[in-house]
Amino acid sequence: MPRVVRVDPSAPAGEIVAEAAGVLARGGLVGLPTETVYGLAALGTDAAAVRRVFAAKGRPDTHPLILHVDSEAMAERLVAEWPRAARALAAALWPGPLTLVLPRSPLVPAEVTGGGPTVALRMPAHPVALAVIGALGAPVAAPSANRYQTVSPTRAEHVVRSLGDAVDLVLDAGPCRHGLESTVVDLSARPPRVLRPGAIGMAALRAVVPDVAVGAVTAEAGARRSPGTDARHYAPAGRVVWVQNAHDALEAAGRASAAGERPFVVGRSIDPGALGLRGRALGDEPDAYGAALYDALHEADAEGASVVVIETVPEGEAWLAVRDRLTRAGGSRA
Repeated sequence: MPRVVRVDPSAPAGEIVAEAAGVLARGGLVGLPTETVYGLAALGTDAAAVRRVFAAKGRPDTHPLILHVDSEAMAERLVAEWPRAARALAAALWPGPLTLVLPRSPLVPAEVTGGGPTVALRMPAHPVALAVIGALGAPVAAPSANRYQTVSPTRAEHVVRSLGDAVDLVLDAGPCRHGLESTVVDLSARPPRVLRPGAIGMAALRAVVPDVAVGAVTAEAGARRSPGTDARHYAPAGRVVWVQNAHDALEAAGRASAAGERPFVVGRSIDPGALGLRGRALGDEPDAYGAALYDALHEADAEGASVVVIETVPEGEAWLAVRDRLTRAGGSRA
């Protein structure tokens, strides 16, 4: 198992930060906490280290990685141009769960971009991540620290359970605040497009870039501009069954139990415990639901659930990121 070190998320100790930066500088992999999910961090300018990320995750090499930076100045060195929209979005929403896609500079290895012409950049809003990047003095490539297409990690134990010895060091800073990945905005397109909805909503983006639009929800063939665009992604081990209400949840769980399966219910308005069912009630507020979703799916996996019964969520932009993750997790409409 990897070395796991507990770290104060608000004031990381200097020796722990230095240890993590040293592992990265030597080409190692670090489970790094951010405000979205835990990332599998590697030195982003080291092609060999980046290839270790793909091998550890079992991820196709055409899928790009996000480079995490500690400043706008570091980001500017990694792109061929830094347009007005990038400056405005960075000023308004960095550090934070926003990823910007722009034409890459020669400093960025092709391995990071999946062989494509653009690079995805973000400045995380987490003191531990920023301290490690600052101590390293270079960007880190950090996709979610889990095996390809499985549920993203929001706790250090999720990283260890998924990756084991494939990661050299895990910094445990407790649960992630947002629990959903960053919003990815393609600034190389006209108008700018949201390639992956995430923790930054459309209203916040439009306040800065009024013409931003939601792009296609399925990935293009070959090299991609954004991670997280597979039809199946963020998926629990058990098959997903969608329900509309408590009655449907009871029926679905009953059928699963009668067939010798182990059901786990993820409710929004449904409280599984009140129905005598195993599961979690995540509530009707989209941000709080999103923050708890992956943790609930990890709990289902840890309990060996073969059927995950999920209550559908509302339409509308407030639920856009949650619906995206649920749709990909279940392989059908949430």
